[in-house]
Amino acid sequence: MSTNRDELPAMAARLQRGEVSLEEFLGQFSSGLIADLGDVQVDLDRPRRCGFPEVVFAEGKTSEALERIFGALLESGVDAFATRVDANQAAHLKAVFSSGRYNERGRTFLVSRETSQSSEPMENPGHVAIVTAGASDAPVAEEARETALWMGLDVTMIYDVGVAGPQRLQANLHKFDSADAVVVIAGMEGALPSVVGGHVACPVIAVPTSVGYGANFGGLAALLGMLNSCAANVTVVNIDAGFKGAYVAGLIAHNLAKARMSRD
Repeated sequence: MSTNRDELPAMAARLQRGEVSLEEFLGQFSSGLIADLGDVQVDLDRPRRCGFPEVVFAEGKTSEALERIFGALLESGVDAFATRVDANQAAHLKAVFSSGRYNERGRTFLVSRETSQSSEPMENPGHVAIVTAGASDAPVAEEARETALWMGLDVTMIYDVGVAGPQRLQANLHKFDSADAVVVIAGMEGALPSVVGGHVACPVIAVPTSVGYGANFGGLAALLGMLNSCAANVTVVNIDAGFKGAYVAGLIAHNLAKARMSRD
């Protein structure tokens, strides 16, 4: 850890004298909660600040670096979750963390701890729905699903209800009309989030995918279409960013669930 333990007595004395508040003291102390692993720095204070632990973006990292990062996260008492994990990285992690779960399609890897701070049990957890326009969007949807499950949320999956067959969406609306947030994943022209937005009374997180023919420009057409949505409850994340879409939706759902618990 990079925390300088020698400074702790002096910091505590300042707190005792009333020179700093308890919040300031905790902030000073926890700001040093970084696992220094040489080539990587792991933020162990993120659950306190942001509600959930750091998530590992595996692309470009060595398997050995991922192993060290996962070890640091697990040692600190939180789940270790990574996105964009390839098959070789997953095989290495699985050999070290036998309880780990690899979603090959979504390219995520999760190692859970029973006492994890990132999965505190909640009697009525938030509800996120994940909707795809086509079956080809499934890899991005799986990344989103694994993210929402890691956040401890109830997840409803609705596949292949794009605007080419609008009756399919209509037939499935009852499955997620009470969701706290909806993640809509679509390629091609990216029209589905606007349609969904006109049917639900919650935020819609639109995720453009790189699925489509040439003029789709690797998802740029879908991204621009979603940014120009006339539905007031639609907001947009980056191309193929299933993790980001689900994380934002999950924060909304998690905070609403906490508010409901406080009210009850």
